[in-house]
Order: sequence, then C-alpha cells, then structure tokens
Amino acid sequence: MVNILIGCTGSVATIKLPLLIDTLKIQFKSNYNKCDIQVITTNCAKHFCSANELPSDTKMFDDSSEWTMWQKRGDPVLHIELGKWADIFLIAPLDANSLAKLANGLCDNLLTCTARAWDISKPLIVCPAMNTRMYNHPITDVHLKVLASWGYHIMPVIEKTLMCGDVGAGAMAEVNTIVNYLINICVTKKFENKNL
Repeated sequence: MVNILIGCTGSVATIKLPLLIDTLKIQFKSNYNKCDIQVITTNCAKHFCSANELPSDTKMFDDSSEWTMWQKRGDPVLHIELGKWADIFLIAPLDANSLAKLANGLCDNLLTCTARAWDISKPLIVCPAMNTRMYNHPITDVHLKVLASWGYHIMPVIEKTLMCGDVGAGAMAEVNTIVNYLINICVTKKFENKNL
C-alpha cells in the first residue's frame, strides 16, 4: 500500500483530477496491490473540480478543513498529519502562483503549508501547468530550479493547444506519463517492500 497525496492548484488542468485518480488506482492495482489517495485543493482549484466528481473513498481537503479540524492545543494539525500519512506528494497541476509560493517558502493555504512541512526525504513531484506566456517568463525557470535544488521531482510540461486556444509549452504532462513516473519512483524507493 502506498499513500499518495495529490495537490491541485488553480489551473484548468485540475479538470483531469478524476482521470488521474482512476488511472493511478488501475495502474497500481495491476502493477502491485493498491494505493490510497487523498486530495488537497486550493480555493481556485475547486473552480475546476469538486469532491462529488471523485471516487467515494477519496477524501478531498481544502483550507476550511484545516481550520475546522483544529480547535484547541493538542488537536491534530491537518497539514502536518497529511505529511505524515503520505508516502508521495504529487502536485498536479502546479499553477504559476503556487509555484512562486513554494519557491519562496510561502505557506498561506493548506497545500502550501503541507509542502512547507514536507519531509524532503520522501518524493515530492510537481507538474507545472500554465499559459505559455507565463511558462516562458524567466522567473518560472528560476522557481523550478529552486524546487529541483531541494530534491523535488519536476515533470516537464508539454506543448499543445491550451484551453485558451494559444499553442505552446506550458500544459501539464499527460496523465499516463505522470502515473508511470510515480510507479517508477515506487520501484526506485522500494515501496514494494511495504506490501504494495
């Protein structure tokens, strides 16, 4: 069993979340045994996908989840508990705004707090997704290099016709590419010894 935490940010590529979850469950079941998946969304990501579009066994958390869980000293802190629970943190998609926050250590929502508290000995994979004009801005490369220097895995963007009609680089990697990458990480990290 591998516990996979998926973070989604305010990119239209969040519409692929149900497909990503279904593909992960199918591929992990056929290659190993299974995976357990939980999801964090930013407020903007909820514009593109809602909890009722996900499998019933997949929990979706947002900023309000953090504040309703903690009432008093000694109560669990959600962004810490999610980091302890997860073996892998996959942020797919990672929009330009959240990329900038992560690279600069900002943590003003559940997703960025979870990333800031992440144990970097465990895999953290980011899948950038943004308009070509944003992707081509020089600061994007700077931010991605910062994340890579911390050991984060960076999934390359692809070039295609974007949702807005522009053509160019910046689209999130294909779902099958992401899933295969995660499976390879599991093999490399020997997660199969955890009764996958």
